[in-house]
Amino acid sequence: MTIVPVYNAILVPNSTVYLQSDLYKRATGRSPVTEEKVTLIVSKEARTREELTAESFYPIGLSGVITEIHPEGFIAIKTGDRMDLDEITVTNGRIDLFVSRRPETDDLDAAADKRRLEAVRGELKEVAKNFRWGQGAEIFIDQWDSLGEIASVLSPWMSCTNAERYAVLEEDSTQRRAELLEKLIYENLEMTKLNLEANNARQEDHQKIYRESAIRKQLEYLQKELDELHPENVSDIRKLEIKIEESGMNETARKEADKLLNRLKQEGQNSAETGMIYNYLDFLTGLSWKKEEARTIDLKEAERVLEEDHFGLKKVKDRIIEQIAVMNLKQEQSGSILLFVGAPGTGKTSIGQSIARALQREYVRVSLGGVRDEADIRGHRRTYIGAMPGRIMDAIQKSGVSNPVMVLDEVDKLGVSYNGDPASALLEVLDPEQNHTFTDHYMNVPYDLSDVFFICTANSTDTIPEPLLNRMEVIRFQGYTPIEKLQIAKRHLLPKAVQAVGLKPEELQVTDEALEKLIAEFTRESGVRGLKKRIDSLCRAAAVRRARGEELVAVTPENLREVLNDHPLRSRTVKENETPGIVTGLAWTSVGGEILYIETLLTKGNGKIIITGQLGDVMKESASLAVSLVKHLFPEKAEVFEQHDLHIHVPDGATPKDGPSAGVTLTTAIASLVTEKPVPSTVAMTGEVTLRGSVNPIGGLPEKLMAAQRAGVERVFIPEDNVEDLEDVAPEVLSQLTITPVKSVSEILNALGVTAEEPMLQAV
Repeated sequence: MTIVPVYNAILVPNSTVYLQSDLYKRATGRSPVTEEKVTLIVSKEARTREELTAESFYPIGLSGVITEIHPEGFIAIKTGDRMDLDEITVTNGRIDLFVSRRPETDDLDAAADKRRLEAVRGELKEVAKNFRWGQGAEIFIDQWDSLGEIASVLSPWMSCTNAERYAVLEEDSTQRRAELLEKLIYENLEMTKLNLEANNARQEDHQKIYRESAIRKQLEYLQKELDELHPENVSDIRKLEIKIEESGMNETARKEADKLLNRLKQEGQNSAETGMIYNYLDFLTGLSWKKEEARTIDLKEAERVLEEDHFGLKKVKDRIIEQIAVMNLKQEQSGSILLFVGAPGTGKTSIGQSIARALQREYVRVSLGGVRDEADIRGHRRTYIGAMPGRIMDAIQKSGVSNPVMVLDEVDKLGVSYNGDPASALLEVLDPEQNHTFTDHYMNVPYDLSDVFFICTANSTDTIPEPLLNRMEVIRFQGYTPIEKLQIAKRHLLPKAVQAVGLKPEELQVTDEALEKLIAEFTRESGVRGLKKRIDSLCRAAAVRRARGEELVAVTPENLREVLNDHPLRSRTVKENETPGIVTGLAWTSVGGEILYIETLLTKGNGKIIITGQLGDVMKESASLAVSLVKHLFPEKAEVFEQHDLHIHVPDGATPKDGPSAGVTLTTAIASLVTEKPVPSTVAMTGEVTLRGSVNPIGGLPEKLMAAQRAGVERVFIPEDNVEDLEDVAPEVLSQLTITPVKSVSEILNALGVTAEEPMLQAV
């Protein structure tokens, strides 16, 4: 007799049990044979034959005979009586049993069992109708003559545990066994029904989704056909859909656009959010998301464009040519952040247009002067009514490309308020390591700004935060010399002004001498903005005469004032001076360089120091330091300071003045006063002085020297450490000045003869 271990199968005595042929072979180690007697024993766990032990089996088994071997891969076993497994021995996979017959209680009601069988058959047939093989299954269902056989056939698909299946074999009462089988069958049939209902519901949902998708595709196809036939009737939503498809936006932006477009379709035209969503999608699709291909730019043509539009500005033009050369060599788009710093009217903003022409890019300008709200840079979040994108992204959209030349004007005039710090918001915009994923609050999706060529302008770097300044390359505009102003007037300002008033070029003649007088006597600036206004006024006056039919005469130095109908400016030039205690200094302002007089006076008193002229804290400290230094240099004059009050004044009292560069001028003026030795007015100086008398370097030297040359100064003392800055000074300015570098204030005093009767103490 062959012993067959089984697992997870329902075994019913005096019935037919079905087992898979391969499972039988694995359990016994050989193929089944018809009419072979077998003993079925139940394993507690799923194990291989080699892993089985005596404790692996339940204590009740079942005898049987193999009656059929089906080609489909299963065998039928006609079961007999149950038996108790009195002793089990397992040796190297071989199972030996000592068994005894297990009696059972035959209390089954045949009539009730028949009714129970018919009910189960009917239920099975109803369930089978839900499957494609349902009609064929009815024939087999009618052939099953007991609940045990039904349970054995359904056993592989029933959801019950191995212990629950063994409980059927373990039951001694035939009546309770039948009830247990009925319960298991019905429970699993109900589970099958629930699964069928769930599958049907899911299938219906899927069918609805598939149907809706098919309908939408059909509608889209028909809509496209209508759009092609009648392009003038394309709906706004369809236009947006086409724009989104053709925009080439990144994955994040495309998801956001598709999500809002679907909401726009679902909510219709009457939704409160329709306008906001439409405006957002219109802005998003209006941006250029495609990365522009790098192009080779002709360096000679770029140089020609820069020279054609602006006279001078050699350093700026050289920097742009360098940028173009790098782009040509790398064959890549390359953005950069330049900061043009200089006085008003020096061409900082207008050269941005020339750079755009030279690079063959679009040009946009963003004015930041007075901006106090961070949202002006980053935009407003769409949760606010009237939300708008920031100025940066708005300019990108207006340019129509992803790599324009963008001029950020007046970055030194950004403000701070409770609405945030716009200068801090610019950090991400101008940082090459971050701006490839710049996220505007209104857009809420990243945009690549790395290809934008940023140009910032400022009159001074003093008010620009250090973190922002570090992200930019500073290029200083030194201002124009009279010679450069003359050329700018002839080449650019005058022709444009003549055209603006409607005159022909030959109708108004302005001599070079007249322009030189206009520059020298009617303007006082580093740039050419004031010169432009004067030339515009000149042309308007000529236009009035032309409109009256009068004959236009050439503008010469003799009739310039008559044509302008204006007075010359009071030119700040050096005055003849033979009074001790007055010295000419040089100052830097946001509008260029200026000469600055330092006046000192001793009055009877007890050693007080009076400082006037709206001097700032730094300049007041320089004055106090100068007094101490003069006392040290001229100890024999100690009584003068003790018996007198010293008054220090800087004219133009309405103008605030501050800075350390007046240190040497203050020291020289006080020394001149106490020694009663005047300093020539044609001598000027600049430099920061230390308590030990050393002269430290200062800034703005080119502008200061230009102011000195305009004012008629002949000799200028500068700190020795500033000698390298002379390279930035125009040759025509240097040719008219005598520059004397010094290391200490004693060198200045000795050179000017401002010494005591006795040898002066040398500064350490």
